[in-house]
Amino acid sequence: MSIVRARLAAAILALVASVFIVPGFAADSPPKHAAKHAKRPKMTTDIPSSLTIPPSVDTPIGTLNFKDGVPDEDTAQKAYDNLDFQRAVQAFLDTQQAASLAAMRKGIHSAGGSAHAALLFGDLLDSKSLFLTANTDTVYATAWIDLHEGPVVVEVPPHVLGLVDDFWFHYVTDIGLAGPDGGKGAKYLFVPPGYSGEVPAGYYVSRPRTFGNWLILRGFTENGNPRPAAANMRKLRIFALAKADKPPPFHFVNVTGKAFNTIQASDASFFEQVNEVVQEEPAEASDPETLGVLASIGIVKGQPFAPDARMRKILGEAATVGQATLRSMVYRNRDKAAKIYPDGSWVTGFIGGSSTFEHNGVRLLDPRSMFFFMATGITPAMSEAKPGMGSQYAANYVDAHGQMLDGGKSYRVHLPSGIPAKNFWSLVVYDTQTRSELQTDQRLPGIGSQKQGLAKNGDGSVDVHFGPTAPKGKGVNWVQTLPGKGWFVILRLYGPTEGWFEKSWRPGEVEEE
Repeated sequence: MSIVRARLAAAILALVASVFIVPGFAADSPPKHAAKHAKRPKMTTDIPSSLTIPPSVDTPIGTLNFKDGVPDEDTAQKAYDNLDFQRAVQAFLDTQQAASLAAMRKGIHSAGGSAHAALLFGDLLDSKSLFLTANTDTVYATAWIDLHEGPVVVEVPPHVLGLVDDFWFHYVTDIGLAGPDGGKGAKYLFVPPGYSGEVPAGYYVSRPRTFGNWLILRGFTENGNPRPAAANMRKLRIFALAKADKPPPFHFVNVTGKAFNTIQASDASFFEQVNEVVQEEPAEASDPETLGVLASIGIVKGQPFAPDARMRKILGEAATVGQATLRSMVYRNRDKAAKIYPDGSWVTGFIGGSSTFEHNGVRLLDPRSMFFFMATGITPAMSEAKPGMGSQYAANYVDAHGQMLDGGKSYRVHLPSGIPAKNFWSLVVYDTQTRSELQTDQRLPGIGSQKQGLAKNGDGSVDVHFGPTAPKGKGVNWVQTLPGKGWFVILRLYGPTEGWFEKSWRPGEVEEE
């Protein structure tokens, strides 16, 4: 009986197997309905591997895991942290302009500038004040123009060279020698965005895209004496158009030798400076792409900028990487177009030859970021090749062998005769950290054609010396540097002549002595 039952059980099992088990599959294979789904669908095509992602990938931001292309929660968080970091770095690179002028406005106001007062460097701008690559040769006057209350008049004296840029550092107008008044002096009128009131005759009229605008003027010394230029600069007047019939008194604060800062931050507070501009100015003053990048990290017009702990950490790290990137662009530039001479180390600040940093319809992003990290003031007069007009600049960060300049070593720059500057030339030394004038025992860290007693060689050429101590008998042509401190030098040519543009004249390299 037991044998019969065993055979009957085996037969039943065989019958079940014949019904439910797919031929050729092991006994633990999926059910028959699962096998149907495993068949190749009729609409299937060969999927290129470039469209898919493996289940696990090792990347610079860690191991990323996916289930049939869908990231797990940890992977998604890594991706978002990386996205926020990348956007923050891009914002740091692309909005140096706004942060720079936010810092400039704060600096001007901290030193006593206001709607009724301009800052005046009556005895030149020395190294006590922190300004991006300012010069030691001209008398500066600077003011912040606020158009929130309506149009503003700027009465400019003759014989000055100046400009106005808006809060996003867009060029507004030249003033004085390079402007429409040609250095004769004139009245300029600045009209705010959206203004529909009457605009009277008798003014050179500009319509900036922003309410906040920066004015900078330069006056020229006479035989090295800045006093006449300072006296002339005091004729500047700024007042509301509504009070043109009876302008209020205008004042000047002499800030030569005053310690104050106008340079943008390079830590996470940089983004707070940019936020100031976004909140105060019309969206139309910038562009959708830039505002989109800023919005992605929490800077949105009309909304508080309040990053949480996670985002504050990301912003701090992004500022550090962004600053490192900019310093690499400046001091170890990889763009061959930056070189003025293919076999030399003098470089231009206007790669592409445009003050808008465009070339053949392409925006030159790195040169633009680099410029606003290093300098202030943007105008076509600085970049266009117009012999006898405006100014030209060349910077040098390394010696003749490509080594960074060492404040503990002695160097020489030879300027051949026939220096191509109709008005004057100068060499000024700057701090590699601050990009402001190098602070040493010398009040003015520069040498130029306006310096009293400047020594020239018999053929009219000039040798300028740099180092911690003056070469014997050559102190008049010496600029002091500091051991352990990095520095760089900028050559300025005011009223550059054909020899500069044709490159028939060329400054010597920075040679170690």
